[in-house]
Amino acid sequence: MTSDGAFDFTVIGSGPGGYVAAIRAAQLGLRAAVVEMAPLPGGTCLHSGCIPTKALLQAAETLDGAHEAARFGVTIPSADVDLPSLNAYKERIVQSNAKGIQYLLKKNGITAFAGRGRVAAPGRVEVTRPDAPPAIIETRAIVLATGSTVRALPGIEFDGDRIISSDDAVAMARLPASIVVLGAGAVGVEFASIYASFGAQVTLVELLPRLLPLEDADLGAELEKAFRARKIAVHTNTRVEEVDLDGDGVRITASTDGEPLGLAAETLLVAVGRAPRTDDLGLDGAGVRLKDGFVEVDEMMQTAQPGIYAIGDIVNTPMLAHVASHEGIVAAEHAAGSPPQPLNYDKVPSCTYCAPEVASVGLSEEEARRRGHDVAVGSFPFSAIGKAKILNDTRGFVKIVSDKQYDEVLGVHIIGAHATELIAEASAALSLEATAESLFHAVHAHPTLAEALAEAAMASHGRAIHI
Repeated sequence: MTSDGAFDFTVIGSGPGGYVAAIRAAQLGLRAAVVEMAPLPGGTCLHSGCIPTKALLQAAETLDGAHEAARFGVTIPSADVDLPSLNAYKERIVQSNAKGIQYLLKKNGITAFAGRGRVAAPGRVEVTRPDAPPAIIETRAIVLATGSTVRALPGIEFDGDRIISSDDAVAMARLPASIVVLGAGAVGVEFASIYASFGAQVTLVELLPRLLPLEDADLGAELEKAFRARKIAVHTNTRVEEVDLDGDGVRITASTDGEPLGLAAETLLVAVGRAPRTDDLGLDGAGVRLKDGFVEVDEMMQTAQPGIYAIGDIVNTPMLAHVASHEGIVAAEHAAGSPPQPLNYDKVPSCTYCAPEVASVGLSEEEARRRGHDVAVGSFPFSAIGKAKILNDTRGFVKIVSDKQYDEVLGVHIIGAHATELIAEASAALSLEATAESLFHAVHAHPTLAEALAEAAMASHGRAIHI
Protein backbone atom coordinates (compact mmCIF):
# COMPACT_ATOMS: atom_id res chain seq x y z
CA MET A 1 0.00 0.00 0.00
CA THR A 2 1.42 3.35 -1.08
CA SER A 3 0.87 6.86 0.20
CA ASP A 4 -0.14 9.62 -2.19
CA GLY A 5 0.65 12.65 -0.07
CA ALA A 6 -1.42 14.92 2.13
CA PHE A 7 -4.44 16.95 1.06
CA ASP A 8 -6.73 19.39 2.79
CA PHE A 9 -9.91 18.19 1.13
CA THR A 10 -10.62 14.84 -0.56
CA VAL A 11 -13.89 14.02 -2.29
CA ILE A 12 -15.02 10.46 -3.00
CA GLY A 13 -17.13 10.77 -6.15
CA SER A 14 -17.06 13.27 -9.01
CA GLY A 15 -20.73 13.84 -9.72
CA PRO A 16 -22.37 17.30 -9.62
CA GLY A 17 -21.85 17.39 -5.86
CA GLY A 18 -18.32 16.03 -5.74
CA TYR A 19 -16.59 17.96 -8.48
CA VAL A 20 -18.27 21.23 -7.48
CA ALA A 21 -17.17 20.70 -3.86
CA ALA A 22 -13.57 20.11 -4.98
CA ILE A 23 -13.54 23.21 -7.18
CA ARG A 24 -14.96 25.42 -4.41
CA ALA A 25 -12.38 24.03 -1.97
CA ALA A 26 -9.59 24.81 -4.44
CA GLN A 27 -10.93 28.34 -4.90
CA LEU A 28 -10.63 28.78 -1.14
CA GLY A 29 -6.98 27.74 -1.19
CA LEU A 30 -7.32 24.12 -0.08
CA ARG A 31 -5.26 21.37 -1.68
CA ALA A 32 -8.06 19.24 -3.11
CA ALA A 33 -8.34 15.74 -4.53
CA VAL A 34 -11.14 13.74 -6.16
CA VAL A 35 -11.43 9.94 -6.20
CA GLU A 36 -13.57 8.45 -8.98
CA MET A 37 -14.02 4.80 -9.90
CA ALA A 38 -15.70 5.46 -13.29
CA PRO A 39 -13.56 6.11 -16.37
CA LEU A 40 -14.78 9.72 -16.62
CA PRO A 41 -16.04 12.26 -14.08
CA GLY A 42 -19.62 13.47 -13.89
CA GLY A 43 -21.43 10.76 -11.93
CA THR A 44 -24.89 9.38 -12.54
CA CYS A 45 -26.32 12.76 -13.55
CA LEU A 46 -23.99 13.09 -16.51
CA HIS A 47 -23.63 9.51 -17.65
CA SER A 48 -26.98 7.83 -17.01
CA GLY A 49 -29.32 10.43 -15.53
CA CYS A 50 -30.06 14.11 -16.07
CA ILE A 51 -28.00 14.86 -19.17
CA PRO A 52 -28.65 11.85 -21.44
CA THR A 53 -32.31 11.74 -20.41
CA LYS A 54 -32.77 15.39 -21.33
CA ALA A 55 -31.03 14.72 -24.65
CA LEU A 56 -33.63 12.02 -25.34
CA LEU A 57 -36.39 14.42 -24.34
CA GLN A 58 -35.01 17.06 -26.70
CA ALA A 59 -35.03 14.51 -29.51
CA ALA A 60 -38.63 13.62 -28.61
CA GLU A 61 -39.62 17.30 -28.65
CA THR A 62 -37.93 17.76 -32.03
CA LEU A 63 -39.81 14.76 -33.43
CA ASP A 64 -43.13 16.03 -32.07
CA GLY A 65 -42.37 19.43 -33.59
CA ALA A 66 -41.68 17.85 -36.96
CA HIS A 67 -45.01 16.02 -36.84
CA GLU A 68 -46.77 19.31 -36.00
CA ALA A 69 -44.83 21.42 -38.52
CA ALA A 70 -47.80 21.81 -40.88
CA ARG A 71 -49.55 23.91 -38.23
CA PHE A 72 -46.81 26.52 -38.73
CA GLY A 73 -46.98 26.39 -42.51
CA VAL A 74 -43.85 24.26 -42.74
CA THR A 75 -43.84 21.08 -44.83
CA ILE A 76 -41.74 18.15 -43.61
CA PRO A 77 -42.40 15.05 -45.74
CA SER A 78 -41.58 12.56 -42.99
CA ALA A 79 -39.87 12.30 -39.60
CA ASP A 80 -38.82 9.25 -37.61
CA VAL A 81 -36.28 8.12 -35.02
CA ASP A 82 -32.85 7.04 -36.27
CA LEU A 83 -31.73 5.15 -33.18
CA PRO A 84 -27.97 4.94 -33.95
CA SER A 85 -27.87 8.66 -34.75
CA LEU A 86 -29.92 9.45 -31.64
CA ASN A 87 -27.50 7.55 -29.43
CA ALA A 88 -24.51 9.18 -31.12
CA TYR A 89 -25.99 12.64 -30.46
CA LYS A 90 -26.62 11.74 -26.83
CA GLU A 91 -23.10 10.35 -26.39
CA ARG A 92 -21.48 13.46 -27.92
CA ILE A 93 -23.17 15.60 -25.28
CA VAL A 94 -22.10 13.29 -22.44
CA GLN A 95 -18.50 13.10 -23.62
CA SER A 96 -18.27 16.85 -24.16
CA ASN A 97 -19.53 17.57 -20.64
CA ALA A 98 -17.20 14.94 -19.11
CA LYS A 99 -14.20 16.51 -20.82
CA GLY A 100 -15.38 19.88 -19.58
CA ILE A 101 -15.32 18.61 -15.99
CA GLN A 102 -11.85 17.15 -16.51
CA TYR A 103 -10.71 20.55 -17.74
CA LEU A 104 -12.23 22.32 -14.72
CA LEU A 105 -10.54 19.92 -12.28
CA LYS A 106 -7.17 20.45 -13.99
CA LYS A 107 -7.65 24.21 -14.24
CA ASN A 108 -8.25 24.41 -10.48
CA GLY A 109 -5.23 22.26 -9.61
CA ILE A 110 -7.30 19.34 -8.28
CA THR A 111 -5.60 15.94 -8.16
CA ALA A 112 -7.73 13.13 -9.63
CA PHE A 113 -7.34 9.54 -8.44
CA ALA A 114 -8.79 6.70 -10.50
CA GLY A 115 -10.22 3.94 -8.33
CA ARG A 116 -12.76 3.12 -5.67
CA GLY A 117 -12.50 5.28 -2.57
CA ARG A 118 -13.44 4.38 0.97
CA VAL A 119 -12.80 5.84 4.41
CA ALA A 120 -9.89 3.97 5.98
CA ALA A 121 -10.10 6.13 9.12
CA PRO A 122 -10.87 9.76 9.90
CA GLY A 123 -8.34 11.72 7.86
CA ARG A 124 -7.45 8.76 5.61
CA VAL A 125 -8.97 7.64 2.30
CA GLU A 126 -8.07 4.29 0.77
CA VAL A 127 -8.17 4.06 -3.02
CA THR A 128 -8.45 0.65 -4.62
CA ARG A 129 -6.96 1.01 -8.09
CA PRO A 130 -7.47 -1.38 -11.01
CA ASP A 131 -3.85 -1.47 -12.21
CA ALA A 132 -1.85 -0.48 -9.16
CA PRO A 133 -1.54 -1.28 -5.44
CA PRO A 134 -4.07 0.38 -3.11
CA ALA A 135 -3.17 3.93 -2.13
CA ILE A 136 -3.76 5.85 1.08
CA ILE A 137 -4.56 9.57 0.88
CA GLU A 138 -3.86 11.58 4.02
CA THR A 139 -6.41 14.38 4.18
CA ARG A 140 -7.77 16.88 6.64
CA ALA A 141 -11.38 16.67 5.38
CA ILE A 142 -13.27 13.92 3.55
CA VAL A 143 -16.43 14.42 1.51
CA LEU A 144 -18.62 11.44 0.68
CA ALA A 145 -20.33 12.08 -2.65
CA THR A 146 -20.98 8.59 -4.00
CA GLY A 147 -24.50 9.21 -5.28
CA SER A 148 -27.25 6.66 -5.75
CA THR A 149 -28.29 3.64 -7.75
CA VAL A 150 -31.59 2.51 -9.24
CA ARG A 151 -33.94 0.97 -6.73
CA ALA A 152 -35.34 -2.48 -7.56
CA LEU A 153 -38.55 -4.07 -6.33
CA PRO A 154 -38.53 -7.47 -4.61
CA GLY A 155 -39.46 -10.22 -7.03
CA ILE A 156 -38.90 -8.08 -10.13
CA GLU A 157 -35.44 -8.72 -11.56
CA PHE A 158 -33.92 -6.48 -14.20
CA ASP A 159 -32.82 -8.33 -17.34
CA GLY A 160 -31.96 -5.27 -19.42
CA ASP A 161 -34.41 -6.22 -22.15
CA ARG A 162 -37.96 -7.01 -21.10
CA ILE A 163 -37.65 -5.68 -17.54
CA ILE A 164 -35.47 -2.58 -17.52
CA SER A 165 -34.26 0.18 -15.21
CA SER A 166 -33.79 3.83 -16.09
CA ASP A 167 -30.11 3.05 -16.75
CA ASP A 168 -31.19 0.57 -19.42
CA ALA A 169 -33.73 3.01 -20.83
CA VAL A 170 -31.09 5.73 -21.21
CA ALA A 171 -28.95 3.34 -23.25
CA MET A 172 -31.89 3.18 -25.72
CA ALA A 173 -30.81 -0.13 -27.23
CA ARG A 174 -34.20 -0.58 -28.88
CA LEU A 175 -37.63 1.02 -29.14
CA PRO A 176 -40.38 -1.29 -27.88
CA ALA A 177 -43.79 -1.13 -29.52
CA SER A 178 -45.41 -1.14 -26.08
CA ILE A 179 -44.14 -0.39 -22.58
CA VAL A 180 -45.49 -0.24 -19.04
CA VAL A 181 -43.77 2.33 -16.84
CA LEU A 182 -44.00 1.53 -13.14
CA GLY A 183 -43.66 4.69 -11.07
CA ALA A 184 -44.95 8.18 -11.92
CA GLY A 185 -42.28 10.27 -10.28
CA ALA A 186 -40.01 12.48 -12.37
CA VAL A 187 -38.10 9.58 -13.96
CA GLY A 188 -41.23 7.61 -14.78
CA VAL A 189 -43.17 10.44 -16.40
CA GLU A 190 -40.13 11.59 -18.38
CA PHE A 191 -39.61 8.17 -19.92
CA ALA A 192 -43.36 7.74 -20.48
CA SER A 193 -43.22 11.01 -22.40
CA ILE A 194 -40.14 9.94 -24.40
CA TYR A 195 -41.52 6.56 -25.42
CA ALA A 196 -44.91 8.05 -26.36
CA SER A 197 -43.21 10.60 -28.64
CA PHE A 198 -41.16 7.81 -30.20
CA GLY A 199 -44.32 5.93 -31.10
CA ALA A 200 -44.71 3.32 -28.35
CA GLN A 201 -48.00 2.40 -26.70
CA VAL A 202 -47.34 3.60 -23.15
CA THR A 203 -49.06 2.66 -19.90
CA LEU A 204 -48.11 4.51 -16.71
CA VAL A 205 -48.76 2.86 -13.34
CA GLU A 206 -48.53 4.64 -9.97
CA LEU A 207 -49.22 3.30 -6.48
CA LEU A 208 -50.25 6.71 -5.10
CA PRO A 209 -53.37 8.69 -6.07
CA ARG A 210 -51.72 11.02 -8.60
CA LEU A 211 -48.84 11.54 -10.97
CA LEU A 212 -45.78 13.35 -9.58
CA PRO A 213 -46.83 12.69 -5.96
CA LEU A 214 -44.23 15.11 -4.55
CA GLU A 215 -45.63 18.05 -6.52
CA ASP A 216 -48.65 20.25 -5.88
CA ALA A 217 -51.79 18.17 -6.47
CA ASP A 218 -53.03 20.46 -9.25
CA LEU A 219 -49.89 19.79 -11.29
CA GLY A 220 -50.36 16.03 -11.09
CA ALA A 221 -54.00 16.32 -12.15
CA GLU A 222 -53.13 18.55 -15.11
CA LEU A 223 -50.30 16.26 -16.20
CA GLU A 224 -52.61 13.25 -16.14
CA LYS A 225 -55.06 15.16 -18.34
CA ALA A 226 -52.27 16.05 -20.78
CA PHE A 227 -50.93 12.48 -20.84
CA ARG A 228 -54.35 11.03 -21.55
CA ALA A 229 -54.67 13.49 -24.46
CA ARG A 230 -51.38 12.05 -25.76
CA LYS A 231 -52.89 8.54 -25.60
CA ILE A 232 -50.78 7.53 -22.60
CA ALA A 233 -52.83 5.17 -20.42
CA VAL A 234 -52.68 6.19 -16.75
CA HIS A 235 -53.46 3.96 -13.76
CA THR A 236 -53.12 5.62 -10.34
CA ASN A 237 -53.95 3.98 -6.98
CA THR A 238 -52.61 0.82 -8.61
CA ARG A 239 -50.54 -1.86 -6.94
CA VAL A 240 -48.46 -4.30 -8.99
CA GLU A 241 -48.75 -7.75 -7.46
CA GLU A 242 -46.93 -10.00 -9.91
CA VAL A 243 -44.76 -9.71 -13.01
CA ASP A 244 -44.25 -12.64 -15.37
CA LEU A 245 -42.20 -12.99 -18.52
CA ASP A 246 -44.59 -14.11 -21.25
CA GLY A 247 -43.14 -15.07 -24.63
CA ASP A 248 -41.44 -11.96 -25.99
CA GLY A 249 -43.04 -9.65 -23.46
CA VAL A 250 -44.18 -9.07 -19.90
CA ARG A 251 -47.51 -9.77 -18.23
CA ILE A 252 -48.41 -7.77 -15.13
CA THR A 253 -51.02 -8.61 -12.51
CA ALA A 254 -52.17 -5.54 -10.60
CA SER A 255 -55.15 -4.06 -8.78
CA THR A 256 -56.68 -0.58 -8.80
CA ASP A 257 -58.64 0.31 -5.67
CA GLY A 258 -59.00 -3.42 -5.05
CA GLU A 259 -60.27 -4.19 -8.56
CA PRO A 260 -58.09 -6.59 -10.61
CA LEU A 261 -56.12 -5.16 -13.53
CA GLY A 262 -54.12 -7.09 -16.09
CA LEU A 263 -51.50 -5.41 -18.28
CA ALA A 264 -49.23 -6.71 -21.01
CA ALA A 265 -46.41 -5.08 -22.98
CA GLU A 266 -43.11 -5.80 -24.68
CA THR A 267 -41.20 -4.08 -21.90
CA LEU A 268 -41.60 -3.06 -18.26
CA LEU A 269 -39.64 -0.06 -17.02
CA VAL A 270 -39.32 0.00 -13.22
CA ALA A 271 -38.86 3.61 -12.09
CA VAL A 272 -39.64 3.54 -8.38
CA GLY A 273 -36.81 5.70 -7.10
CA ARG A 274 -33.15 5.48 -6.22
CA ALA A 275 -31.18 4.14 -3.25
CA PRO A 276 -28.11 5.79 -1.64
CA ARG A 277 -24.78 4.18 -2.53
CA THR A 278 -23.11 3.70 0.86
CA ASP A 279 -21.92 0.08 0.66
CA ASP A 280 -18.24 -0.59 1.38
CA LEU A 281 -17.41 3.03 2.17
CA GLY A 282 -15.79 2.17 5.49
CA LEU A 283 -18.40 4.06 7.46
CA ASP A 284 -18.86 1.58 10.30
CA GLY A 285 -15.49 2.33 11.85
CA ALA A 286 -15.39 6.01 10.94
CA GLY A 287 -17.95 7.37 13.39
CA VAL A 288 -20.43 8.14 10.59
CA ARG A 289 -24.07 7.40 11.37
CA LEU A 290 -26.68 6.06 8.94
CA LYS A 291 -30.46 6.30 9.18
CA ASP A 292 -32.66 4.38 6.74
CA GLY A 293 -29.61 3.92 4.55
CA PHE A 294 -28.79 7.64 4.35
CA VAL A 295 -25.80 9.36 5.97
CA GLU A 296 -26.82 11.69 8.79
CA VAL A 297 -25.43 15.24 8.53
CA ASP A 298 -25.93 18.64 10.09
CA GLU A 299 -26.77 21.83 8.18
CA MET A 300 -23.09 22.21 7.26
CA MET A 301 -23.21 18.74 5.67
CA GLN A 302 -20.85 17.41 8.37
CA THR A 303 -21.41 13.92 9.74
CA ALA A 304 -21.17 12.87 13.38
CA GLN A 305 -17.42 12.52 12.77
CA PRO A 306 -15.80 15.99 12.54
CA GLY A 307 -13.96 16.42 9.26
CA ILE A 308 -16.13 13.94 7.35
CA TYR A 309 -18.92 15.40 5.22
CA ALA A 310 -21.62 13.85 3.04
CA ILE A 311 -23.54 15.45 0.18
CA GLY A 312 -25.97 14.61 -2.60
CA ASP A 313 -28.00 11.45 -2.95
CA ILE A 314 -26.46 9.69 0.05
CA VAL A 315 -28.04 12.21 2.45
CA ASN A 316 -31.78 12.43 3.02
CA THR A 317 -32.36 15.61 1.03
CA PRO A 318 -33.94 16.00 -2.43
CA MET A 319 -32.10 13.78 -4.95
CA LEU A 320 -31.38 16.62 -7.36
CA ALA A 321 -28.09 17.52 -9.04
CA HIS A 322 -28.38 21.20 -8.15
CA VAL A 323 -28.99 20.29 -4.51
CA ALA A 324 -25.83 18.16 -4.48
CA SER A 325 -23.82 21.02 -6.01
CA HIS A 326 -24.94 23.53 -3.39
CA GLU A 327 -24.39 21.04 -0.59
CA GLY A 328 -20.86 20.53 -1.93
CA ILE A 329 -20.24 24.27 -1.74
CA VAL A 330 -21.50 24.37 1.86
CA ALA A 331 -19.18 21.47 2.82
CA ALA A 332 -16.16 23.06 1.13
CA GLU A 333 -16.73 26.45 2.70
CA HIS A 334 -17.21 24.94 6.15
CA ALA A 335 -14.04 22.85 5.79
CA ALA A 336 -12.13 25.97 4.74
CA GLY A 337 -13.40 27.98 7.70
CA SER A 338 -15.40 30.30 5.47
CA PRO A 339 -18.91 30.97 6.82
CA PRO A 340 -21.27 29.05 4.50
CA GLN A 341 -24.92 29.72 3.78
CA PRO A 342 -26.87 26.53 4.60
CA LEU A 343 -29.46 25.41 2.08
CA ASN A 344 -33.10 26.27 2.60
CA TYR A 345 -34.66 23.13 1.15
CA ASP A 346 -38.07 24.82 1.02
CA LYS A 347 -36.70 27.03 -1.75
CA VAL A 348 -35.10 24.41 -3.99
CA PRO A 349 -36.62 24.22 -7.49
CA SER A 350 -37.81 20.92 -8.89
CA CYS A 351 -38.01 20.33 -12.65
CA THR A 352 -39.56 17.51 -14.66
CA TYR A 353 -38.90 17.60 -18.39
CA CYS A 354 -41.82 15.59 -19.79
CA ALA A 355 -44.26 17.13 -22.27
CA PRO A 356 -45.73 19.32 -20.93
CA GLU A 357 -42.93 20.32 -18.58
CA VAL A 358 -43.51 20.64 -14.83
CA ALA A 359 -41.57 22.84 -12.42
CA SER A 360 -42.05 24.15 -8.91
CA VAL A 361 -40.33 25.91 -6.06
CA GLY A 362 -41.48 26.44 -2.50
CA LEU A 363 -44.51 25.10 -0.70
CA SER A 364 -47.46 23.37 -2.32
CA GLU A 365 -50.90 24.68 -1.43
CA GLU A 366 -51.47 21.61 0.75
CA GLU A 367 -48.15 21.98 2.58
CA ALA A 368 -48.65 25.71 3.12
CA ARG A 369 -52.02 25.07 4.73
CA ARG A 370 -50.57 22.23 6.80
CA ARG A 371 -47.97 24.65 8.20
CA GLY A 372 -50.69 27.03 9.32
CA HIS A 373 -50.55 29.72 6.63
CA ASP A 374 -53.69 31.61 5.68
CA VAL A 375 -53.26 30.87 1.99
CA ALA A 376 -54.09 32.90 -1.09
CA VAL A 377 -53.90 31.16 -4.47
CA GLY A 378 -53.61 32.77 -7.88
CA SER A 379 -53.69 30.70 -11.06
CA PHE A 380 -53.45 31.68 -14.71
CA PRO A 381 -53.72 29.44 -17.79
CA PHE A 382 -51.29 29.50 -20.69
CA SER A 383 -54.31 29.33 -23.01
CA ALA A 384 -54.72 33.08 -22.36
CA ILE A 385 -51.08 33.90 -23.20
CA GLY A 386 -50.22 35.08 -26.70
CA LYS A 387 -46.77 33.50 -26.80
CA ALA A 388 -48.24 30.10 -25.90
CA LYS A 389 -50.55 30.39 -28.89
CA ILE A 390 -47.57 31.25 -31.09
CA LEU A 391 -45.85 28.08 -29.84
CA ASN A 392 -49.04 26.10 -30.50
CA ASP A 393 -48.82 24.81 -26.93
CA THR A 394 -51.41 26.29 -24.60
CA ARG A 395 -51.45 23.42 -22.10
CA GLY A 396 -51.09 24.11 -18.40
CA PHE A 397 -50.96 27.05 -16.04
CA VAL A 398 -48.98 28.97 -13.43
CA LYS A 399 -50.14 28.68 -9.81
CA ILE A 400 -48.84 30.96 -7.08
CA VAL A 401 -49.35 30.19 -3.39
CA SER A 402 -48.89 33.14 -1.03
CA ASP A 403 -49.54 34.09 2.58
CA LYS A 404 -52.57 36.38 2.94
CA GLN A 405 -51.26 38.26 5.96
CA TYR A 406 -47.89 39.29 4.55
CA ASP A 407 -48.47 38.58 0.83
CA GLU A 408 -45.18 36.66 0.77
CA VAL A 409 -44.91 34.19 -2.10
CA LEU A 410 -44.65 30.72 -0.55
CA GLY A 411 -44.62 28.58 -3.69
CA VAL A 412 -44.82 28.72 -7.46
CA HIS A 413 -46.03 25.75 -9.51
CA ILE A 414 -45.91 25.63 -13.30
CA ILE A 415 -47.00 23.11 -15.92
CA GLY A 416 -46.61 23.99 -19.56
CA ALA A 417 -44.14 24.85 -22.28
CA HIS A 418 -40.67 25.81 -20.97
CA ALA A 419 -41.79 25.52 -17.34
CA THR A 420 -38.30 24.38 -16.34
CA GLU A 421 -36.85 27.69 -17.58
CA LEU A 422 -39.66 29.87 -16.24
CA ILE A 423 -39.15 28.54 -12.71
CA ALA A 424 -35.88 30.49 -12.39
CA GLU A 425 -37.79 33.74 -11.91
CA ALA A 426 -39.84 32.10 -9.17
CA SER A 427 -36.69 30.79 -7.47
CA ALA A 428 -35.25 34.29 -7.41
CA ALA A 429 -38.53 35.67 -6.10
CA LEU A 430 -38.64 33.20 -3.19
CA SER A 431 -34.96 33.75 -2.42
CA LEU A 432 -35.63 37.50 -2.16
CA GLU A 433 -38.80 36.92 -0.10
CA ALA A 434 -40.89 38.61 -2.75
CA THR A 435 -44.56 39.41 -2.29
CA ALA A 436 -47.19 38.63 -4.90
CA GLU A 437 -47.65 42.36 -5.38
CA SER A 438 -43.94 42.94 -6.02
CA LEU A 439 -44.00 40.10 -8.53
CA PHE A 440 -46.79 41.61 -10.61
CA HIS A 441 -45.28 45.10 -10.34
CA ALA A 442 -42.14 43.72 -12.01
CA VAL A 443 -42.76 44.46 -15.69
CA HIS A 444 -42.87 41.30 -17.79
CA ALA A 445 -42.08 41.62 -21.48
CA HIS A 446 -44.73 40.91 -24.11
CA PRO A 447 -45.14 38.49 -25.77
CA THR A 448 -43.54 35.97 -23.41
CA LEU A 449 -44.66 32.93 -21.46
CA ALA A 450 -43.40 34.68 -18.32
CA GLU A 451 -46.40 36.99 -18.46
CA ALA A 452 -48.34 34.10 -16.91
CA LEU A 453 -46.34 34.52 -13.69
CA ALA A 454 -47.32 38.17 -13.42
CA GLU A 455 -50.95 37.35 -14.20
CA ALA A 456 -51.01 34.53 -11.61
CA ALA A 457 -49.61 36.94 -9.02
CA MET A 458 -52.33 39.44 -9.92
CA ALA A 459 -54.93 36.65 -9.76
CA SER A 460 -53.97 35.99 -6.14
CA HIS A 461 -55.33 39.52 -5.48
CA GLY A 462 -58.34 39.05 -7.78
CA ARG A 463 -56.82 41.40 -10.34
CA ALA A 464 -55.84 39.24 -13.34
CA ILE A 465 -56.25 41.23 -16.56
CA HIS A 466 -56.41 38.76 -19.42
CA ILE A 467 -59.03 36.32 -18.17
